[in-house]
Amino acid sequence: MAVPGRFLSFAYRIIPMRPAMQAAILAVSLSFPGLVHAQPGPPGPPAVGVLVAERRAVTESTDFVGRIEAPDRVELRARVIGFLQERLFREGQEVAAGAVLFRMERPPFEAEVARTQAQVAAAEAEYANANSALARARDLVRAQAGTQVRVEDATAAQRSAQANVLGAEAQLRVAQINLGYTEIAAPFAGKIGASAFSVGAVVGPTSAALATIVSQDPMRVSFPISLRLGSELRERYATRGGPSAVRVRVRLGGGAIYGQVGQIDFIDPQVDRATDTILVRASIPNPLLAGGQSGDRALIDGMFVAVLVEGAEPVQAVVIPRSAVLQDQQGNFVFALDAENRAQRRVVTLGRSIADQVVIERGLEGGERVVTEGVQRVRPGQPVQPGPATPPLRAPPPGGAAPAGGRG
Repeated sequence: MAVPGRFLSFAYRIIPMRPAMQAAILAVSLSFPGLVHAQPGPPGPPAVGVLVAERRAVTESTDFVGRIEAPDRVELRARVIGFLQERLFREGQEVAAGAVLFRMERPPFEAEVARTQAQVAAAEAEYANANSALARARDLVRAQAGTQVRVEDATAAQRSAQANVLGAEAQLRVAQINLGYTEIAAPFAGKIGASAFSVGAVVGPTSAALATIVSQDPMRVSFPISLRLGSELRERYATRGGPSAVRVRVRLGGGAIYGQVGQIDFIDPQVDRATDTILVRASIPNPLLAGGQSGDRALIDGMFVAVLVEGAEPVQAVVIPRSAVLQDQQGNFVFALDAENRAQRRVVTLGRSIADQVVIERGLEGGERVVTEGVQRVRPGQPVQPGPATPPLRAPPPGGAAPAGGRG
């Protein structure tokens, strides 16, 4: 029976043998020289999966964390002291600009207007009488029947009466203003919150706010960005139109991309010294939700959202699978094959990630064969046996998720 050389080699290594047994095994091995010396040859080049680095149109995007803010927010307060007579809204509803929301008791203020109107009439009568007295004094002086002192006295009386008219008219104007303050109207269109006072309560300038109203459409989304990233974005879009070359999207709490697109309208000129960031703000539409209750909108003042700053126009960039990128102390790199199928180390600079793919900003020009599968078996300068790799899934468009509200 033939004794396999593999078994004999195994026996030599692991079985402790006496000299007589070793001699017997040696004799058997000499009888089967070909089996004893059969050894596997050196391993061939490792098999790897290779894809060609594509240059294709991608939409650049950077993620931030932001907060939705209403452009206008006002606490409604009483400007005169009086009883709250009417509340002309439903808490939580949207109101139009100029709509009367609260009405205070009016009769005391109407009476004050009437009283000051009477004062104006009395002052005007005194002023008319002073004008007549001044005219008579001047006529007597011209007829040489009066004195200049009397003219001067009549002139002073006439000017005093004129001043009394102006004072009475001013008091009338104040009374009319206070009467107008008995009606508290919405300064802009928006949604009004809860009322802090009930009808019949006494309110005034020192009272708490009657209610708060916030504007609804458009909204603002504010988000801080680091100085380093801000510089990178400024350089990236400097030749494409600056802030107008980007669009702002938000991802709501459920993960859906909001259907409206915003535009950057403000960049804070000051740096937050505590965080070394600058504040960026964008304006974004906030229309009524289709099929929702009256006044329902997707964006609410104060809510946290994920902010996506995207390029308005797609750009051509090299895109490879994320699995092809390795990292060491020198940074990110990939293995690209030369004409002789040798793996060459290429240092790369990564851009944004798109699903399981990544944009290469520097290091690849497009068209290179990049190792994407079996990269752990590859060493720099080592020949490999390339084969087609599994093609990566195409990433969905940035706005591919179902919109949360409004139109896309």
